[in-house]
Amino acid sequence: MKSLLAGSVAAVAMISPMAAFAQTVQAGTQLEPVLVEGEVGDSATGPVDGVVAKKTTTGSKAATELKDIPQSVSVIGRQEIDDQGAQKADEALRYTAGVFAQPFGPDSDTNWMFIRGFQATATGTYMDGLQLFSYGFGGFYVDSFGLERIEVLKGPASVLYGGSNPGGLVNYVSKRPDFERKRYIETGVNDAGNVYLGFDVGDVANNGAVSYRVTGKVAGGDTYSDFQDGWRGFISPSISWKPDEATTLTILANYSHIDENHNGGSFLPYDGTVTDRIVNGVNYGRIDRDANFTEPSVDLYKREQGSIGYEFEHTFDNDWTVRSNMRFTAADINEVSVYPNGWVSPASTELNRINFGHDTDAMTFLSDLQIEGKVETGPLEHTLLAGIDYKYYNIDQVQSSALFGTTPPIDAFDPVYGAPLTERVSYLNQDLTQKQLGFYAQDQLRFGDGWLMTLNGRYDRGWLEADNRPTYYSASSSTQNSTVGDVSGRAGLAYEFANGVTPYVSLATFFNPIIGTDANGNLFKPEEGVQYEAGIKYVPTFIDGLFTLSVFDLTRQNVPSNVTLFTQMQTGEVRSRGVELEGKVNVTEDFRVTGAFTAYDIDITKDEDASLIGKTPFIVPEVMASASVDYTFRDDWHDGISIGAGVRHLGSSWADNENTAKVPAVTLADLKLGYERENWGVDLNITNLFDKTYVASCQTTLTCSYGEGRSFKLKAHTSW
Repeated sequence: MKSLLAGSVAAVAMISPMAAFAQTVQAGTQLEPVLVEGEVGDSATGPVDGVVAKKTTTGSKAATELKDIPQSVSVIGRQEIDDQGAQKADEALRYTAGVFAQPFGPDSDTNWMFIRGFQATATGTYMDGLQLFSYGFGGFYVDSFGLERIEVLKGPASVLYGGSNPGGLVNYVSKRPDFERKRYIETGVNDAGNVYLGFDVGDVANNGAVSYRVTGKVAGGDTYSDFQDGWRGFISPSISWKPDEATTLTILANYSHIDENHNGGSFLPYDGTVTDRIVNGVNYGRIDRDANFTEPSVDLYKREQGSIGYEFEHTFDNDWTVRSNMRFTAADINEVSVYPNGWVSPASTELNRINFGHDTDAMTFLSDLQIEGKVETGPLEHTLLAGIDYKYYNIDQVQSSALFGTTPPIDAFDPVYGAPLTERVSYLNQDLTQKQLGFYAQDQLRFGDGWLMTLNGRYDRGWLEADNRPTYYSASSSTQNSTVGDVSGRAGLAYEFANGVTPYVSLATFFNPIIGTDANGNLFKPEEGVQYEAGIKYVPTFIDGLFTLSVFDLTRQNVPSNVTLFTQMQTGEVRSRGVELEGKVNVTEDFRVTGAFTAYDIDITKDEDASLIGKTPFIVPEVMASASVDYTFRDDWHDGISIGAGVRHLGSSWADNENTAKVPAVTLADLKLGYERENWGVDLNITNLFDKTYVASCQTTLTCSYGEGRSFKLKAHTSW
């Protein structure tokens, strides 16, 4: 408790002086009204015009043209999310270069994604620029209906955000008050029988100085997996106060609830999903992708989650701007699941099972204080940004399972449920706290009629404290502490040609604190490494579009590698090299096109097991490609009818790090049909149009996951 209070006081202390100073200046200064001009879609956090975003804050922490950021950035706006019919954030990323989304199939309680070959779910997920860190089962869920846009910064970002996934990060941007009256309702159903109702309501008050917005959604019913049903909902109220053009304060809050059973289709063996199961000469074929091998009488997933935070911004007469952002989030997650764990024997059709449960409380407090301004030094124009951010994360968790081998197996092809289960016993009982304080600076320099240089530097100090409490296996308790400090940097150089072509190069170092202990009982050191990137960004002068080509070489060091099945040392290193190509074009207001291509070469370059060196890590395909089109007819009898189509290709991947078993490639098609008239409309989205049965990925040959089968999603919406 003492460390929590100390961290909170420190964070508030960082926020208060600057905010108070801004209020003092505002109270004593009469500012002239400022007219803000710009095209629709120019905002760095607001709606995207079609599929082509102009600006982002994710790549530089300040509103910046996408072409000016010396790393590859993708933005998926609300229009593109709706065109895809995406009901989850990871679904909306399936057409994004460099991102492998839904690696474990349609997991209903987690948004899974890999960026440039590395898992970004735990340390690479952000919301409104503040991290949604997770460890164990202590993460935070975000419903995509409450988002205005999803932004992906590819490559290391710790120089801006502190410890983060080296492959890149995903930043969810919330819907927020826009000082306009808004009345929108959406309802839908899929062919499994899951129904939802969403609403988005906003207005203006106090002579235009105050704007509010409330978004929410409730959903429930069956899903495609056997035995999976339940309901969920969220509500996100927000309010903005804008007394003048120089000052804005926005408060954002959220409450989320999930109560459901787990889906099947995952934790399945390679033999029986990727290949047929053959026993004593009898071919049993593949396990049904909708089969669920849990025990319905005990299975549960419950989440209660809430957050509140603010975003404050004030611009002084000299055009310098201060910002202060803060968010507090807490979640209570309780889970019981019985899931498969490989075949009982080579001559069996029965699956071993694990009876698992956990009770987790997670809490995070984050703050980010910034100052930004422009100065000139001779021929150089500087846009300077400096800041201090603070992260606090705490998890109190108890994980338990039945003793290994005591959970009754189940026949994969003729399952019978209801066998008595042995009691679960705790194997992990822990209270863990991670804190981090960072100081960062950025200089974006313009010179020579087209040159742009970006320089970043950052220093972080981190503290980890782990209290290990008694479990079934150990009556002892222990406390471990560590303190780390690290420097990271980024340098980028670009040149903007008059025809819209901007070539760039960049170099970035990174670090990523990780939680765990090595084989000697010492806490892990942060992962670290370096990335080299070069590319071309093209904003055509004759059409509304953005094209990005990037090549990169990324090395991740201090990666834990196994000494034994249950112990690790930080001797591992993984190198990811590749090329990414992405294009988005608003051909007209009613004709939108996207395309993406990704090719990787990912290798284990160091490991305790020398036989793995030179091998490719499991899960991630090394080739991905996609294309989509959406067209709305105008005039005559077909006015308002829209048709959209997409094709996604997932290349083959490895099921094991030894590279002895391969997951085949697959090409999938999606379709959208819609009709919109004045203030109402109807859309039908069909995912996996030809209903291909495929395995999305395997993480060892014991744990494979089916990809999503064909689904029909019907939606009706109206506004007034």
